[in-house]
Amino acid sequence: MSKTIHWLGAGLSSTPGIRRLSQGSTPFVVWNLDREQTRESLLAAGVNTDVRELEFPAFWGNVRQGDIVVSMLPATMHMDVAREALQRGTHFVSSSYVSPDMRALHDQASAAGLCFVNEVGLDPGIDHLFTHLLADRFRKECASHADDRLYFRSYCGGFPKHANDFRYKFSWSPLGTLLALTSPARWIEDGAECETSRPWEALKEITVAGKDEVFQAYPNRDSVPFVAQYEFDPDWHVEEFIRGTLRLDGWAEAWQSVLEQVGAVDRAAAATELEPLAASLGRKYSYSPGEPDRVVLSVELEARRDGRTTWSGAYVIDAHGDERGQAMARLVSLPVSLAVDSVLAGDFAPGVHAATNKPRVIERWLAALAELGEEIVRR
Repeated sequence: MSKTIHWLGAGLSSTPGIRRLSQGSTPFVVWNLDREQTRESLLAAGVNTDVRELEFPAFWGNVRQGDIVVSMLPATMHMDVAREALQRGTHFVSSSYVSPDMRALHDQASAAGLCFVNEVGLDPGIDHLFTHLLADRFRKECASHADDRLYFRSYCGGFPKHANDFRYKFSWSPLGTLLALTSPARWIEDGAECETSRPWEALKEITVAGKDEVFQAYPNRDSVPFVAQYEFDPDWHVEEFIRGTLRLDGWAEAWQSVLEQVGAVDRAAAATELEPLAASLGRKYSYSPGEPDRVVLSVELEARRDGRTTWSGAYVIDAHGDERGQAMARLVSLPVSLAVDSVLAGDFAPGVHAATNKPRVIERWLAALAELGEEIVRR
Protein backbone atom coordinates (compact mmCIF):
# COMPACT_ATOMS: atom_id res chain seq x y z
CA MET A 1 0.00 0.00 0.00
CA SER A 2 1.33 3.45 -0.95
CA LYS A 3 2.36 5.68 1.93
CA THR A 4 1.10 9.26 2.23
CA ILE A 5 3.05 12.18 3.69
CA HIS A 6 0.90 14.39 5.93
CA TRP A 7 2.47 17.82 6.62
CA LEU A 8 0.89 19.55 9.63
CA GLY A 9 1.28 23.34 9.79
CA ALA A 10 2.12 25.78 7.04
CA GLY A 11 3.80 28.69 8.80
CA LEU A 12 6.65 30.84 7.53
CA SER A 13 9.21 28.05 7.79
CA SER A 14 7.26 25.43 5.86
CA THR A 15 6.86 26.53 2.24
CA PRO A 16 10.22 25.37 0.74
CA GLY A 17 9.84 21.90 2.25
CA ILE A 18 6.22 21.69 1.12
CA ARG A 19 7.26 22.70 -2.40
CA ARG A 20 9.91 20.00 -2.59
CA LEU A 21 7.77 17.14 -1.27
CA SER A 22 4.76 18.17 -3.36
CA GLN A 23 6.90 17.66 -6.47
CA GLY A 24 7.75 14.08 -5.52
CA SER A 25 5.99 10.84 -6.39
CA THR A 26 4.72 10.04 -2.87
CA PRO A 27 1.15 11.23 -2.15
CA PHE A 28 1.34 14.45 -0.16
CA VAL A 29 -1.19 16.45 1.85
CA VAL A 30 -0.83 19.73 3.74
CA TRP A 31 -3.05 20.23 6.78
CA ASN A 32 -3.52 23.69 8.31
CA LEU A 33 -6.12 25.58 10.32
CA ASP A 34 -7.20 27.96 7.55
CA ARG A 35 -7.40 25.90 4.36
CA GLU A 36 -8.23 28.73 1.96
CA GLN A 37 -5.64 31.14 3.26
CA THR A 38 -3.00 28.41 3.22
CA ARG A 39 -3.88 27.38 -0.31
CA GLU A 40 -3.73 30.99 -1.50
CA SER A 41 -0.36 31.56 0.19
CA LEU A 42 1.10 28.40 -1.34
CA LEU A 43 -0.26 29.24 -4.80
CA ALA A 44 1.31 32.69 -4.51
CA ALA A 45 4.61 30.90 -3.84
CA GLY A 46 4.10 28.68 -6.90
CA VAL A 47 3.02 25.59 -4.95
CA ASN A 48 -0.12 23.77 -6.09
CA THR A 49 -0.83 20.86 -3.77
CA ASP A 50 -3.58 19.19 -1.77
CA VAL A 51 -4.46 21.43 1.22
CA ARG A 52 -7.02 20.42 3.84
CA GLU A 53 -8.50 21.96 6.98
CA LEU A 54 -6.76 20.73 10.11
CA GLU A 55 -9.34 19.32 12.47
CA PHE A 56 -7.74 16.47 14.34
CA PRO A 57 -10.57 13.92 14.30
CA ALA A 58 -10.91 14.34 10.54
CA PHE A 59 -7.15 14.39 10.08
CA TRP A 60 -6.56 11.13 11.94
CA GLY A 61 -9.42 9.58 10.03
CA ASN A 62 -7.39 10.12 6.85
CA VAL A 63 -4.13 8.71 8.19
CA ARG A 64 -3.27 5.10 7.43
CA GLN A 65 -0.77 2.71 8.98
CA GLY A 66 2.71 3.31 7.56
CA ASP A 67 2.05 6.94 6.60
CA ILE A 68 4.46 9.71 7.62
CA VAL A 69 3.21 12.58 9.79
CA VAL A 70 5.36 15.73 9.73
CA SER A 71 4.65 18.11 12.60
CA MET A 72 5.55 21.72 11.86
CA LEU A 73 3.08 22.79 14.54
CA PRO A 74 4.18 24.61 17.71
CA ALA A 75 6.55 22.42 19.73
CA THR A 76 4.01 22.17 22.56
CA MET A 77 1.78 20.11 20.24
CA HIS A 78 4.37 17.57 19.10
CA MET A 79 3.83 15.06 21.88
CA ASP A 80 0.07 14.81 21.33
CA VAL A 81 0.69 14.20 17.63
CA ALA A 82 3.52 11.73 18.31
CA ARG A 83 1.51 9.69 20.81
CA GLU A 84 -1.41 9.42 18.41
CA ALA A 85 0.97 8.54 15.57
CA LEU A 86 2.31 5.71 17.72
CA GLN A 87 -1.18 4.38 18.36
CA ARG A 88 -2.03 4.50 14.65
CA GLY A 89 1.21 2.96 13.42
CA THR A 90 2.57 6.00 11.54
CA HIS A 91 6.05 7.47 11.34
CA PHE A 92 6.71 10.92 12.80
CA VAL A 93 9.09 13.74 11.79
CA SER A 94 9.72 17.15 13.38
CA SER A 95 12.45 19.79 13.42
CA SER A 96 12.30 20.26 17.20
CA TYR A 97 14.57 18.98 19.94
CA VAL A 98 13.98 15.49 21.33
CA SER A 99 12.25 16.13 24.65
CA PRO A 100 12.38 13.65 27.55
CA ASP A 101 8.75 12.72 26.80
CA MET A 102 9.62 12.09 23.16
CA ARG A 103 12.66 10.02 24.12
CA ALA A 104 10.42 7.91 26.37
CA LEU A 105 8.57 6.68 23.26
CA HIS A 106 11.70 5.02 21.85
CA ASP A 107 11.05 1.45 22.96
CA GLN A 108 7.41 1.50 21.87
CA ALA A 109 8.24 3.03 18.49
CA SER A 110 11.07 0.56 17.97
CA ALA A 111 8.86 -2.42 18.82
CA ALA A 112 6.23 -1.13 16.39
CA GLY A 113 8.77 -0.65 13.58
CA LEU A 114 8.17 3.11 13.49
CA CYS A 115 10.68 5.92 12.96
CA PHE A 116 10.22 9.06 15.07
CA VAL A 117 12.81 11.48 13.66
CA ASN A 118 13.47 14.88 15.25
CA GLU A 119 16.08 17.66 15.19
CA VAL A 120 16.19 17.81 11.39
CA GLY A 121 15.86 21.54 10.75
CA LEU A 122 18.67 24.10 10.79
CA ASP A 123 19.63 24.31 14.47
CA PRO A 124 19.02 21.65 15.56
CA GLY A 125 19.52 19.80 12.31
CA ILE A 126 22.14 20.86 9.79
CA ASP A 127 24.48 21.72 12.67
CA HIS A 128 24.27 18.08 13.79
CA LEU A 129 25.15 16.88 10.29
CA PHE A 130 28.21 19.12 10.13
CA THR A 131 29.40 17.99 13.57
CA HIS A 132 29.14 14.29 12.77
CA LEU A 133 31.16 14.85 9.60
CA LEU A 134 33.82 16.83 11.47
CA ALA A 135 34.18 14.15 14.15
CA ASP A 136 34.44 11.50 11.43
CA ARG A 137 37.07 13.52 9.56
CA PHE A 138 39.10 14.06 12.73
CA ARG A 139 39.15 10.33 13.48
CA LYS A 140 40.32 9.53 9.95
CA GLU A 141 42.76 12.40 9.34
CA CYS A 142 44.47 12.78 12.72
CA ALA A 143 46.98 9.95 13.18
CA SER A 144 47.35 10.42 16.92
CA HIS A 145 45.19 12.54 19.19
CA ALA A 146 46.05 11.28 22.69
CA ASP A 147 47.67 14.61 23.59
CA ASP A 148 45.34 16.86 21.61
CA ARG A 149 42.94 19.29 23.24
CA LEU A 150 39.68 19.73 21.31
CA TYR A 151 37.76 22.96 20.82
CA PHE A 152 34.26 22.67 19.39
CA ARG A 153 32.18 25.73 18.51
CA SER A 154 28.80 25.68 16.80
CA TYR A 155 27.05 29.01 16.28
CA CYS A 156 23.85 29.77 14.39
CA GLY A 157 21.69 32.84 13.99
CA GLY A 158 19.15 34.51 11.76
CA PHE A 159 18.84 38.27 11.28
CA PRO A 160 18.01 40.82 8.56
CA LYS A 161 20.20 40.83 5.48
CA HIS A 162 20.23 44.61 5.81
CA ALA A 163 20.84 45.41 9.47
CA ASN A 164 18.29 47.55 11.28
CA ASP A 165 18.57 49.56 14.49
CA PHE A 166 17.30 46.58 16.53
CA ARG A 167 19.91 44.30 14.93
CA TYR A 168 17.23 41.65 14.55
CA LYS A 169 13.85 40.77 13.07
CA PHE A 170 11.54 37.94 14.05
CA SER A 171 11.38 34.99 11.65
CA TRP A 172 9.43 32.93 14.18
CA SER A 173 7.40 33.49 17.34
CA PRO A 174 8.54 36.66 19.17
CA LEU A 175 7.42 35.07 22.42
CA GLY A 176 9.41 31.93 21.65
CA THR A 177 12.48 34.08 20.98
CA LEU A 178 12.15 35.79 24.36
CA LEU A 179 11.42 32.56 26.21
CA ALA A 180 14.57 30.99 24.76
CA LEU A 181 16.53 33.67 26.62
CA THR A 182 15.04 32.49 29.92
CA SER A 183 16.48 28.98 29.50
CA PRO A 184 19.64 28.35 31.55
CA ALA A 185 22.77 27.53 29.56
CA ARG A 186 25.57 25.04 30.21
CA TRP A 187 28.74 24.57 28.19
CA ILE A 188 32.42 23.58 28.51
CA GLU A 189 35.17 26.19 28.63
CA ASP A 190 38.81 25.69 29.66
CA GLY A 191 37.99 22.03 30.28
CA ALA A 192 35.31 22.79 32.90
CA GLU A 193 31.54 23.01 32.80
CA CYS A 194 30.09 26.53 32.99
CA GLU A 195 26.52 27.54 33.75
CA THR A 196 24.41 30.68 33.69
CA SER A 197 20.71 31.41 34.15
CA ARG A 198 21.06 34.45 31.88
CA PRO A 199 22.74 33.34 28.66
CA TRP A 200 23.29 36.88 27.37
CA GLU A 201 25.56 37.57 30.34
CA ALA A 202 28.02 35.09 28.80
CA LEU A 203 28.03 37.07 25.54
CA LYS A 204 31.25 37.18 23.52
CA GLU A 205 32.36 39.00 20.40
CA ILE A 206 33.56 36.41 17.91
CA THR A 207 34.44 35.79 14.30
CA VAL A 208 33.41 32.57 12.58
CA ALA A 209 35.43 30.35 10.27
CA GLY A 210 36.65 32.17 7.19
CA LYS A 211 34.93 35.49 7.96
CA ASP A 212 36.35 38.79 9.19
CA GLU A 213 32.94 40.05 10.29
CA VAL A 214 32.45 40.42 14.05
CA PHE A 215 29.37 38.85 15.60
CA GLN A 216 28.03 38.58 19.13
CA ALA A 217 27.28 35.12 20.50
CA TYR A 218 25.97 33.52 23.66
CA PRO A 219 25.47 29.88 24.77
CA ASN A 220 22.25 28.19 23.71
CA ARG A 221 20.69 26.02 26.43
CA ASP A 222 22.54 22.89 27.55
CA SER A 223 25.43 22.01 25.26
CA VAL A 224 26.99 19.32 27.45
CA PRO A 225 24.72 16.34 26.53
CA PHE A 226 25.68 16.83 22.89
CA VAL A 227 29.22 15.62 23.56
CA ALA A 228 27.69 12.15 23.84
CA GLN A 229 25.07 12.71 21.12
CA TYR A 230 27.84 13.64 18.69
CA GLU A 231 29.69 10.47 19.71
CA PHE A 232 32.94 12.17 20.67
CA ASP A 233 35.34 9.42 21.72
CA PRO A 234 35.62 8.99 25.51
CA ASP A 235 39.40 9.54 25.40
CA TRP A 236 39.16 12.90 23.61
CA HIS A 237 40.19 15.81 25.83
CA VAL A 238 37.47 18.41 25.29
CA GLU A 239 38.61 21.86 26.36
CA GLU A 240 35.76 23.82 24.78
CA PHE A 241 32.34 22.69 23.68
CA ILE A 242 29.61 25.22 22.96
CA ARG A 243 26.47 25.38 20.89
CA GLY A 244 25.60 29.05 20.72
CA THR A 245 23.26 31.65 19.28
CA LEU A 246 24.77 34.12 16.82
CA ARG A 247 23.70 37.76 16.61
CA LEU A 248 24.84 40.81 14.66
CA ASP A 249 27.44 43.03 16.28
CA GLY A 250 25.64 45.59 18.45
CA TRP A 251 22.73 43.28 19.30
CA ALA A 252 23.27 43.35 23.07
CA GLU A 253 23.32 47.13 23.11
CA ALA A 254 20.18 47.39 20.95
CA TRP A 255 18.41 44.84 23.16
CA GLN A 256 19.51 46.27 26.51
CA SER A 257 16.03 47.28 27.69
CA VAL A 258 14.54 44.00 26.41
CA LEU A 259 17.15 41.94 28.23
CA GLU A 260 16.49 43.87 31.43
CA GLN A 261 12.80 42.99 31.19
CA VAL A 262 13.51 39.34 30.36
CA GLY A 263 15.91 39.11 33.30
CA ALA A 264 13.31 40.48 35.70
CA VAL A 265 10.55 37.92 35.03
CA ASP A 266 9.73 34.87 37.09
CA ARG A 267 10.84 32.00 34.85
CA ALA A 268 7.82 29.90 35.86
CA ALA A 269 5.47 32.65 34.67
CA ALA A 270 7.65 33.94 31.82
CA ALA A 271 5.21 33.05 29.03
CA THR A 272 2.48 35.15 30.60
CA GLU A 273 4.69 38.00 31.77
CA LEU A 274 6.53 38.38 28.45
CA GLU A 275 3.48 38.14 26.16
CA PRO A 276 2.81 41.92 26.01
CA LEU A 277 6.45 42.69 25.27
CA ALA A 278 6.60 39.96 22.62
CA ALA A 279 3.46 41.27 20.93
CA SER A 280 4.84 44.81 20.86
CA LEU A 281 8.20 43.74 19.46
CA GLY A 282 6.54 41.48 16.89
CA ARG A 283 4.49 44.38 15.52
CA LYS A 284 7.56 46.58 15.24
CA TYR A 285 10.26 44.13 14.13
CA SER A 286 8.73 41.53 11.83
CA TYR A 287 9.81 40.98 8.23
CA SER A 288 7.92 42.77 5.50
CA PRO A 289 6.74 40.67 2.52
CA GLY A 290 9.74 39.92 0.33
CA GLU A 291 12.26 41.39 2.76
CA PRO A 292 15.41 39.25 2.70
CA ASP A 293 16.79 37.65 5.82
CA ARG A 294 20.23 36.24 6.48
CA VAL A 295 21.26 33.01 8.20
CA VAL A 296 24.79 32.20 9.35
CA LEU A 297 25.73 28.74 10.63
CA SER A 298 29.33 27.97 11.54
CA VAL A 299 30.48 24.65 13.01
CA GLU A 300 34.19 24.28 13.84
CA LEU A 301 36.33 21.57 15.41
CA GLU A 302 39.95 22.33 16.24
CA ALA A 303 42.67 20.20 17.84
CA ARG A 304 45.60 21.85 19.62
CA ARG A 305 48.76 20.44 21.12
CA ASP A 306 51.30 22.51 23.05
CA GLY A 307 49.50 25.68 22.05
CA ARG A 308 49.48 25.10 18.30
CA THR A 309 46.76 23.86 16.00
CA THR A 310 47.36 20.30 14.81
CA TRP A 311 44.07 19.81 12.96
CA SER A 312 41.01 21.90 12.17
CA GLY A 313 37.86 21.62 10.13
CA ALA A 314 34.73 23.69 9.66
CA TYR A 315 31.49 23.96 7.73
CA VAL A 316 29.87 27.34 7.11
CA ILE A 317 26.59 28.51 5.61
CA ASP A 318 25.91 32.21 4.98
CA ALA A 319 22.56 32.33 3.18
CA HIS A 320 20.22 35.14 2.20
CA GLY A 321 16.54 35.30 1.41
CA ASP A 322 15.82 35.44 -2.32
CA GLU A 323 13.22 34.40 -4.90
CA ARG A 324 13.25 30.89 -3.41
CA GLY A 325 12.04 32.23 -0.07
CA GLN A 326 13.53 33.28 3.24
CA ALA A 327 16.85 31.66 4.10
CA MET A 328 15.53 30.55 7.49
CA ALA A 329 12.50 28.88 5.93
CA ARG A 330 14.64 27.05 3.36
CA LEU A 331 17.21 25.85 5.86
CA VAL A 332 14.60 24.63 8.33
CA SER A 333 12.07 22.94 6.07
CA LEU A 334 14.27 21.52 3.31
CA PRO A 335 16.18 19.28 5.76
CA VAL A 336 12.81 18.19 7.18
CA SER A 337 11.80 17.11 3.68
CA LEU A 338 15.08 15.22 3.29
CA ALA A 339 14.44 13.42 6.57
CA VAL A 340 11.06 12.33 5.20
CA ASP A 341 12.85 10.91 2.16
CA SER A 342 15.21 9.03 4.47
CA VAL A 343 12.31 7.52 6.41
CA LEU A 344 10.84 6.33 3.11
CA ALA A 345 14.24 4.96 2.07
CA GLY A 346 14.76 3.05 5.33
CA ASP A 347 17.81 5.07 6.42
CA PHE A 348 16.62 5.17 10.04
CA ALA A 349 16.20 2.20 12.32
CA PRO A 350 12.87 2.11 14.17
CA GLY A 351 12.77 4.22 17.32
CA VAL A 352 13.23 7.85 18.36
CA HIS A 353 16.14 9.64 16.70
CA ALA A 354 17.74 13.02 16.18
CA ALA A 355 19.28 13.87 12.80
CA THR A 356 21.19 11.07 11.10
CA ASN A 357 24.79 10.37 12.14
CA LYS A 358 25.63 8.27 9.07
CA PRO A 359 28.24 10.03 6.87
CA ARG A 360 26.84 8.44 3.71
CA VAL A 361 23.34 9.74 4.39
CA ILE A 362 24.63 13.12 5.58
CA GLU A 363 26.61 13.62 2.37
CA ARG A 364 23.48 12.77 0.38
CA TRP A 365 21.45 15.35 2.28
CA LEU A 366 24.11 18.03 1.84
CA ALA A 367 24.40 17.24 -1.87
CA ALA A 368 20.62 17.64 -2.18
CA LEU A 369 20.79 21.02 -0.42
CA ALA A 370 23.57 22.09 -2.78
CA GLU A 371 21.46 21.06 -5.78
CA LEU A 372 18.70 23.26 -4.37
CA GLY A 373 21.06 26.22 -4.38
CA GLU A 374 22.33 26.25 -0.79
CA GLU A 375 26.06 27.04 -0.62
CA ILE A 376 27.98 25.06 1.98
CA VAL A 377 31.64 25.95 2.53
CA ARG A 378 33.90 23.20 3.83
CA ARG A 379 37.23 24.07 5.39
